[in-house]
Amino acid sequence: MKKSYEQFIARQELLKKQYDDTYYQKQHQRGKLTARERILLLFDEDTFEETDAYAPPATSSFGKSVKAFGDGVITGFGKVNGRLVYAYSQDFNVLGGSLGATHAAKIAKIQDMALKTGSPMVGLIDSGGARIQEGISSLDGYASIFKRNVLSSGVIPQISVIMGPAAGGAVYSPALTDFIFMTADTSYMFVTGPNVVKEVLNETVSTEDLGGASVHASKSGVADFVYSDDENTILGVKKLLSYLPSNNMENPPLTEPAEAATRDDEQLRNIVPEDPDKPYDVKEVVRLIVDNGDFLEISENHAANIFTAFARIDGRVVGIVANQPKVMAGTLDTHSSVKGARFINICDAFNIPIVTLVDVPGFLPGTDQEHEGIIRHGAKLLYAYTFANVPKITIILRKAYGGAYIVMNSKGIGGDFSFAWPTAEIAVMGPDGAIAILFRKELNEAEDPALLKKELTDKYREEVTNPYIADEKGYIDEVIDPAVTKQKIASSLKALERKIELRPKRKHGNLPL
Repeated sequence: MKKSYEQFIARQELLKKQYDDTYYQKQHQRGKLTARERILLLFDEDTFEETDAYAPPATSSFGKSVKAFGDGVITGFGKVNGRLVYAYSQDFNVLGGSLGATHAAKIAKIQDMALKTGSPMVGLIDSGGARIQEGISSLDGYASIFKRNVLSSGVIPQISVIMGPAAGGAVYSPALTDFIFMTADTSYMFVTGPNVVKEVLNETVSTEDLGGASVHASKSGVADFVYSDDENTILGVKKLLSYLPSNNMENPPLTEPAEAATRDDEQLRNIVPEDPDKPYDVKEVVRLIVDNGDFLEISENHAANIFTAFARIDGRVVGIVANQPKVMAGTLDTHSSVKGARFINICDAFNIPIVTLVDVPGFLPGTDQEHEGIIRHGAKLLYAYTFANVPKITIILRKAYGGAYIVMNSKGIGGDFSFAWPTAEIAVMGPDGAIAILFRKELNEAEDPALLKKELTDKYREEVTNPYIADEKGYIDEVIDPAVTKQKIASSLKALERKIELRPKRKHGNLPL
C-alpha cells in the first residue's frame, strides 16, 4: 500500500507543478485570470470537484504537441449560490486552449452529466479553436458538443462566457446556448478572422472591430452581457444564475421580499408626461415596481428601443419586456422584435412569468425596415408571446397602437391579465394619422386647419383611444391607479400560480425564422 500511495502522491505533485508561478504569470500578463482561477471564482468555496484532471492530449504525428494534463480544459461540478452547476474552463496556457479529441470528450461528458442531473451548464471559453494537428478528430469533437447544446436547449440553462478568443466553428456552441457573456478588451468572436477578411475582401479590420465585445453587445446582439474584467464577468454569471431554475421542471428560486407588495408608490403617477409625444425612461417604472429596485438587464446596448430584464416582484422571479420611449419613441423594428422574442422564449422555457410594459406607437416604418424583413421579424415576437404559456401580465402605460398593440401581449393573443394606466391610448393608430386619413377633405377646406385638427384630435382621444372604452368592452381587465401597479402584478402572479394551458399535440411549430 505504501508504494501505491507514494505513486498516487507523486502523480498529484506532477499536476501541481503544471500550475506553477510561470503558468499564472503568462495569463495575468494578458490581463486575464487563469482557467483554474476562473473556476474557483465561479463556484462556492471548497465545493468544486474536478473531473478527468489527468487526461492527456491525443498523440499526433503532425505538428506541435505537448505533454500536459487536462488537455487544455478544466471540467467539473460544484455549488453556485448553493445549487449544483457543471462547468468547463478552457486553459489558454495549454496548446492555446485548442480543442482536440480528449478536450472535447471531457466537455461532452459533463454536458451529459448536467443534462442527466438537471443542472445548469457554464462554459468559460478561452480557446484558439480547433486543434489543427488533430484534424477531423477536432472537428468531430465540436460536433459532439454542438449536438449536446441542442439536446439541452430549453431543458437546462446553458451559459457561455467568452473570456478570450472564440473563432471559426468554435463560436457555434455559444450561439446555441441561452446567454453569452463577454469580457471587454480580452474577448472576441468571429467566424472568419481579420486575415481571412483581408485576403478575401481586401478589407483591413482589427480583431476588436470585427468581433470584440463592444461590437457584439451593440451591433450584432450576439453578446447579452459585457463586463470590464474576468472577475466582474463571473460575478455577473452568478447573478444571472440566481434568477434561473436549475432546469425546466423547476420554478425559479423564490426569495423573501424585503417589503410587502401592498405599498402604494405615488411616484408612478408622475412618470408618464402629460404631453403624449414627450419621451421618458421606462426603467424608472421598472425600478419602482420590482423588489429593491433591482433588475438584471439583458442586451442593454442592443436594440435599446425594447427593454428586457430579470427581476423579482414580491419575491417571485419575472421576466420584464418593455417598450423604451426614450429610444426611437419605443417603436418596434427588426432588431427589437428578435431581441424580445428570444427573451420571451427563454422565460417560457424556464417557467419565468412575463410582465410586459407597453408604450408603443407602432412598427418602425420605411423601406429599410420592409426590406430587412420587419414582417417576418415582427412575427417572431408575435409567435413568441402567443406560444408562451407561462403567466403573462400586461400593463399599458401610454400608447398601444395598431399591430404593435396586438403583438405586445394583448389579451387577444393570450395575455392572462391586462391592465392600463389612465394615460393609456389604445387604438388602430395615433390621433395625427387617424385625423389625416378620416378628415382629409375637411382639413383641406377649413379656414383654420390647425384649430380643426386640434379639435378633432381631442375628440379622437376622448372617443376612440380612451382606455375606459377598452375596459368596458373587456379588452383589458381594469384601468388602475399607477400607484398600485406592483400590487396588481403581485396579486396576478399569485392567482396564476397553478395556471395550466393545454395546447394541440404537435412535434413543434414553425417559427418564422
